[in-house]
Amino acid sequence: MPDHADPSPIITIERHILDEQAVHPEATGILTNILYDLALAGKVIASKTTRAGLAEILGRTEDVNVQGETVMKLDRFADLTVTRLTDHTGRLAGLASEENASFLPIPAQYPMGKYLLVFDPLDGSSNVDFNMPVGTIFGIYHRLKDGGPVTEDEFLQPGRDLVAAGYIAYGTSTMFVYTAGHGVHGFTLDPAVGEFLLSHPNIRIPRPKYFSVNLGYQTYWSLGVRRYTEYLQGREGGVKGLSLRYIGTLVSDFHRNLLAGGVFYYPADSKDPKAPSGKLRLLYEAAPLALIAEQAGGYASNGRKPILDVTPASLHQRTPLFIGDRELVSKVEELIRGLDGAE
Repeated sequence: MPDHADPSPIITIERHILDEQAVHPEATGILTNILYDLALAGKVIASKTTRAGLAEILGRTEDVNVQGETVMKLDRFADLTVTRLTDHTGRLAGLASEENASFLPIPAQYPMGKYLLVFDPLDGSSNVDFNMPVGTIFGIYHRLKDGGPVTEDEFLQPGRDLVAAGYIAYGTSTMFVYTAGHGVHGFTLDPAVGEFLLSHPNIRIPRPKYFSVNLGYQTYWSLGVRRYTEYLQGREGGVKGLSLRYIGTLVSDFHRNLLAGGVFYYPADSKDPKAPSGKLRLLYEAAPLALIAEQAGGYASNGRKPILDVTPASLHQRTPLFIGDRELVSKVEELIRGLDGAE
């Protein structure tokens, strides 16, 4: 009789995380459970992003978040989903979200854990109205104290200290991509069974094909960044063959370049006096993606030093970000040092 056995096992995200835990005898399983809690949050949020055209989800609330942006209804839903699926488990000591001015302590009625969660609940939410991809970004740290109430300074850790980081991309399919310091792995949600299945093991950034940036702002960039853009366009001995691809959702632009090869950047500019140091959030966006990039063989910089080495001074600190192919990101550091001088 013919052998119909499939040599390729189906690996769920739960099995993969448990297998990773098994090779670390010191692991307690708590981090494993946090990651699975976030995967569950991703499933719930995905169920709403596919219905974003419906009246009860689409549109804006009357609230304005700490960034001065009007909060979308789907932002609110995503923020509450992550919070409510993680704050009662006894695994976290506190949470910090891009949508809230202060960190969120664990409610008194619940046990307190030893990890901190930082997250952007819905990156790219301004694209929801236009049926474009969005995503959730997260990072997990150890808390710095052995007990007692969590304090804000415990969240202000450099990305180098992240225990795990990842994102959930909501598009034509839903993908969960994460690293716990041992490579980057991607899982695609199978809606038929309601489970994330391993689809992209051991992701490595391939040779660059794309660069991703909003060229509409180039008038406001420094000389070094403008020359870098010309370099990426193949001028005066620059890179040949790169194509411009820009969605305007950080998760989506980063995800494409992670899989296809390339560089994303959002430099500081002189257009917005409120954000002279850049637009993207160090704690919730740049640092978690920087860890993923490094684990996939890439690099992330603020233009002068590694993002992972920057210690936040506040929960909502902003930063320039250059992320993706290691050589391309190193090139912008070289040009900024040479053309823009000291900070």
